Amino acid sequence: MTALNTLIESLLHARLHDPFALLGPHRKGGGWVIRVYEPFATGVELLGESASPFMRTNTSGIFEWHGSHEPARPYRLRVHYGDVAHDKFDPYQFPPHLSQQDLYLFGEGKLRQAYRMLGSHAVEINGVAGVRFAVWAPNAERVSVIGEFNNWDGRIHLMRSHGSSGVWELFIPGIKQCALYRYEIRNRASGHLLTKTDPYAQGYELRPGTAALAASPHQHRWQDDEWMQRREQWDWLHGAINIYEVHAGSWKRHPDGRFYTYSELASDLVPYVKGMGYTHIELMPVSEHPLDESWGYQATGYFAATSRFGSADELRHLIDTCHQAGIGVFLDWVPAHFPQDSWALARFDGTALYEHEDPRLGFHQDWGTHIFNFGRNEVKSFLLSSAHFWLSEFHFDGLRVDAVASMLYLDYSRKAGEWIPNKYGGRENIEAVEFLREMNIMVHDEFPGALTMAEESTAWPGVSRPVYLGGLGFSIKWNMGWMNDTLGYFHHDPVHRRYHHNELTFGQLYAYTENFVMPFSHDEVVHGKGSLLSKMPGDAWQKFANLRLLLTYQMTSPGKKLNFMGNEIAQGREWQSKWELEWWQLGIEMHKGMQNLVHDLNQLYRNLPALHDLDFQHEGFDWIDCNDAEKSVLSYQRRARDGSRVVVALNLTPVPRKRYRIGLPLHTGYREVLNSDSQYYSGSNMGNAGLIQAEAMPWMGLPYSAEIVLPPLAGVILVAEV
Repeated sequence: MTALNTLIESLLHARLHDPFALLGPHRKGGGWVIRVYEPFATGVELLGESASPFMRTNTSGIFEWHGSHEPARPYRLRVHYGDVAHDKFDPYQFPPHLSQQDLYLFGEGKLRQAYRMLGSHAVEINGVAGVRFAVWAPNAERVSVIGEFNNWDGRIHLMRSHGSSGVWELFIPGIKQCALYRYEIRNRASGHLLTKTDPYAQGYELRPGTAALAASPHQHRWQDDEWMQRREQWDWLHGAINIYEVHAGSWKRHPDGRFYTYSELASDLVPYVKGMGYTHIELMPVSEHPLDESWGYQATGYFAATSRFGSADELRHLIDTCHQAGIGVFLDWVPAHFPQDSWALARFDGTALYEHEDPRLGFHQDWGTHIFNFGRNEVKSFLLSSAHFWLSEFHFDGLRVDAVASMLYLDYSRKAGEWIPNKYGGRENIEAVEFLREMNIMVHDEFPGALTMAEESTAWPGVSRPVYLGGLGFSIKWNMGWMNDTLGYFHHDPVHRRYHHNELTFGQLYAYTENFVMPFSHDEVVHGKGSLLSKMPGDAWQKFANLRLLLTYQMTSPGKKLNFMGNEIAQGREWQSKWELEWWQLGIEMHKGMQNLVHDLNQLYRNLPALHDLDFQHEGFDWIDCNDAEKSVLSYQRRARDGSRVVVALNLTPVPRKRYRIGLPLHTGYREVLNSDSQYYSGSNMGNAGLIQAEAMPWMGLPYSAEIVLPPLAGVILVAEV
């Protein structure tokens, strides 16, 4: 069998590795030949000054044109399907479009903008407009683009291989933007055919469909230059950061159950957040994902905004609107794991490509997901590029990185024998550590003022310390220990709290080892845990008083702040992603009172430097008295670099303390700027009317003191009148 016949046989059996060796223009002897494969055509012509017909050389649809001169490029074909004719450019006449430098960097794990090379992109080659497709599938024998434009036939648009890079490419002229497409991949070893969606696609059809959208256009014109310039100079270490965590699908819904779109959230969510006094929104994952119930944490589209809520440009509009309103936006990003869906990343080319082959390294038992192979360079390029994409293309102000603890430890949630030690015999995932460091370096170098936040629940040292000091390089770490201890303490009936006083004081022993954010996130109000309100002990009045006290404690403790939507209205039921928040409860006085309290706490947190300026330094906090376990009272002061101070006293029992003497740092009057027991917050309205005057009586190690009223299950905030 001749070499040509071998190529033809491979084509007809959908196994042709190098379609450009057979199809398109080729020298033949002293002339030229053009071969096209059109299995459903009745005739083909080469268009020019006069149409030249092709000859059918094979009953399966191979046509050839012969000429003495090379045809002028770009040439067009007229393909006849019975009585219907269609003019098009031959895709096999165009040269490769990917640069060798990009392919090299991709293979080295250094291509931080791989989304510009891989995926589908509207381009023009030799004056012809079309879409360039590129995909990484190193263990494929053949890869084809299939879609609406070729009746999903894998024989029509076979891709060019870029050799050892494992990247395949094809430019297809004349395809409409947003046309549906996938890749058909034949594994080299097994011969199995796979149909996969594009990992680098920037748009997908609405679920339950899983096809990608070809070169989905982006036309949003940003108007947030002032915000972006200000962000570059932002002293976030000393600034107020108060985050409102939002699940876009359940903050609000239409009466018929439809989601709010990104544009509708821009109209409703942004003014609400601004009015409440939050500084930032954190969007739970809006990367494309197939299952609503995963809340976005099982992503299949790492470069695409989910179509549930509208187009990518509508998401840009939402973020732009936030920035123009002075609100930052963080993205919840999930580089730890991905789902098993057969049409997505899992065993992408028939092999463990993005994941590990060995399930002891590559499968997360708790979540039923695959773990990324962080040691593979092309996977590092994929994930680094995903982080870069969201920050660059959508102007997100930072990334909250999900499940960092699961990335750091090889034995995370595994029993003995279910994991493989690293090369030094340890449990640390060295490759994941290096990836996280590279990611953080990239973000801080290329996006000044953007933050990275780690959801990390262990005692791993230096999570929020610079890489050059041996840290992981995150800006901030979630303080999961503080959250667990605090909620555990508040769960106790007040009569027993005297025995658990250290659960609230212990956190100061490590409070400045990291840059912490104090989170009450969605994780605390799902999976049977109940809402924050339902966690509180006692009758209805005590539950609300406890929750007001809890939030007062959070907002006056050192560290940045995060609250999940619904916390601010004391939502009664556990959060359910399929329903909107219980906004109707604001018609009930105690829920409205909680919202009023949160509004005022947010304003104080932003406006009083002492409550945020030295969040990460021990100079910003001093106990006044942390030892009054018998009465379950805590008192402390917060300080700022300008010398301003705030005094906080918390009564953690329902027993009023009407003449409680508290130490004070200055011989002056103190104004009660917030009392969580105020009638405005639906409390009993017991408090300290007017000014409290410090007396020259040393107390609790301070030179001055005063007797104050501590309302039941309440906190008071005092500011010196200096």
